[in-house]
Amino acid sequence: MSFNELLLPFGLTLFAGLSTGIGSTIAFFSKTTNTKFLSVSLGFSAGVMVYVSLVEIFQKAKIELIEFYGDKMGNWMTYLAFFAGILFIAIIDKLIPSVENPHELKKVEDMADKKFDKKKLMRMGLFSALAIGIHNFPEGLATFTAAITDPAYGIAIAIAIAIHNIPEGIAVSVPVYFATNDKKKAFRLSFLSGLSEPIGAIFGYLVLLPFLSQGVFGFLFASVAGIMVFISLDELLPAAREYGRPHLAIYGLIGGMMVMGASLILFI
Repeated sequence: MSFNELLLPFGLTLFAGLSTGIGSTIAFFSKTTNTKFLSVSLGFSAGVMVYVSLVEIFQKAKIELIEFYGDKMGNWMTYLAFFAGILFIAIIDKLIPSVENPHELKKVEDMADKKFDKKKLMRMGLFSALAIGIHNFPEGLATFTAAITDPAYGIAIAIAIAIHNIPEGIAVSVPVYFATNDKKKAFRLSFLSGLSEPIGAIFGYLVLLPFLSQGVFGFLFASVAGIMVFISLDELLPAAREYGRPHLAIYGLIGGMMVMGASLILFI
């Protein structure tokens, strides 16, 4: 592939990963967490991911695999690849301790509690950064794969992941800041924790792209659909419901589906 063809996929992955810095910025300039905004935004992100995964990515993978393997085997391969993606991201999620899991609900005002032990806060921030690094690697691979296949898919997934990376930035930067009283250090750690997403893209380019036949592409794309659905149902929607009223999360979800559906009609 040419440099120009790779520029957009890598750029989108970098944008999605480094949006953790937005979470840091919000945390430092807010005394309280805007829970309604986060609830709607996370629900919106989940709606985008679920819609594009099941309506577009899964179907495209199915077409490719049926063409490559035949009707019956192609359907079975699509089925297996989809749940292989879910299993892959579920195992990664399971390996992250819940105490340091960046998707566990954290608010700015909670971290400012003087009862928190500074060493414990620093440990929480560092482990959250490590957890984000591990967890976001497959997200970077998914964004890169989608963007190579169709830029519209890549843009949609990158925006959705960028939205869901904002609370992750808060999860890293706030405990580090209250432990060290150093905004620069907290922002830097939060910002760098998102670099695992472009590293996932580099892995996809160096390891997977040279072997990208029609069958491999179809399997990988169906797996990406599974990864996105798991992230939406296991992380984004529960977090959206915790941050605000349950109805706000659902309104955001439906809004994300509507916007994604309309954009696919207009641009694909």
